Amino acid sequence: MITDYGLQKSAKGTRALILVHANEWAAWCETAEPFARNWITAQAFSGQAGTAMIMPSNDGTINAAIGVFGEHDIWDGARLAEALPPGGWHINPNRGTRLNAMAYEMLLLGWALSQYSFNRFKNSENQKGETTSKRLAIPEGVSADRLLGLVEGIWFCRDLINTPANHMTPQGLEDSATDLAKKFGAAITVFSGDELRSTFPAINTVGRAAEIAPRLIDFTWGEAGPRITLVGKGITFDSGGLDLKPSKAMEIMKKDMGGSATVLGLAKAIMAAELPVRLRVLVAAAENSVSDRSMRPLDVIDTRAGITVEIGNTDAEGRLVLADALTLAREEDPDFVIDFATLTGAARVALGTELPALFCNRDDTAAQILAASGEVGDPLWRLPLFDDYDRHLENGHVTLSSTGSTSFGGAITAALFLRRFAGSDSNWAHIDVMAWNLSDRPGRPRGGEAMGLRAIFRYIEQLATGKQRQ
Repeated sequence: MITDYGLQKSAKGTRALILVHANEWAAWCETAEPFARNWITAQAFSGQAGTAMIMPSNDGTINAAIGVFGEHDIWDGARLAEALPPGGWHINPNRGTRLNAMAYEMLLLGWALSQYSFNRFKNSENQKGETTSKRLAIPEGVSADRLLGLVEGIWFCRDLINTPANHMTPQGLEDSATDLAKKFGAAITVFSGDELRSTFPAINTVGRAAEIAPRLIDFTWGEAGPRITLVGKGITFDSGGLDLKPSKAMEIMKKDMGGSATVLGLAKAIMAAELPVRLRVLVAAAENSVSDRSMRPLDVIDTRAGITVEIGNTDAEGRLVLADALTLAREEDPDFVIDFATLTGAARVALGTELPALFCNRDDTAAQILAASGEVGDPLWRLPLFDDYDRHLENGHVTLSSTGSTSFGGAITAALFLRRFAGSDSNWAHIDVMAWNLSDRPGRPRGGEAMGLRAIFRYIEQLATGKQRQ
């Protein structure tokens, strides 16, 4: 029994769930047995996607249920989990719409994500780990390891983001990454102290004002396949530095390590699914605090790449730590590099909070990532690396300004800044994420969110196997 996530491997002792696509609902009703048709009419059940209806037996107990889904398989799965009563369920493939393995997986993934809650700091009887009262059996043809890897990766990501900043410090991120590496037999190295100051000066500069010192976390896993490097912005709390944020803007800045949480969750899914890749994960962990050691506006700092950078605004610190991490990633010449970061408010202004911005060096890679995004219902939207805006970064007394000469197109200029370190000729992508749900929806509770994780998992899976899943 996989009760923590509302899933189980056996259908024994469960009731049947008949799944019908909303487009087939009317036709299905016409061919249903008279009792079912009469019951549907009596309940005024409309058959809208994401709704469910209980089918009783003659003695009034629950015999089965009908669940209706539409184009958004994953979130319809979450809504069905909320609509059905407690107990165990299994999908009856012979009485409803027949689905392929991917569609089944998405429905089950949504079901499992609806079970998530962050209870670490509640009373012990309410903590995560208790047996859920709603369970769905994993049908034949669906890889339990792959499905559970995605579920665990997303839960892990959400947990990391939701953990308060006094617990999820740079040391807390290191501990979480170390535990993950040990679980899957990955090799891990952590750069801190004098070694960080000399080899990753930008990360050190950003985090040196904080009580808990900054660090660069580097772990590797896998011995064959394409070289995949995941880079995460790990700012465990962002006060804005000397360019201090207003109090309202600072409220949820524990989520500023959402990029690192996403790559760690993605790594967990990749390793659990045993994808044939040589994986590397780089997390630049620091807290952007205020003290007598804070960096100042118009300070000139060093980077691992040897490029001096003038600080335009101390609240634009994420690009600085990523600069050093991307430089390290490039030195290995991987087949694909992607960074995740809660980088700019400009991306939220352009696309809102629920649609992450994708930047990519190569058109073919961007097209494949967007196709994967659509396939698994994990939306991304490509914004351009508009070369003409690159000139705005050359605005100061050194080679590169961290923020440039204009506030317009801020998400683009930030991505162009990162490209200086990732390389314009590399197979590199950057995703600017919110990493937070502002409100509750089925399967997507308010709080930390793994945006883009499933899309990039799917792209990496295709890159590794060279084929489409059925």
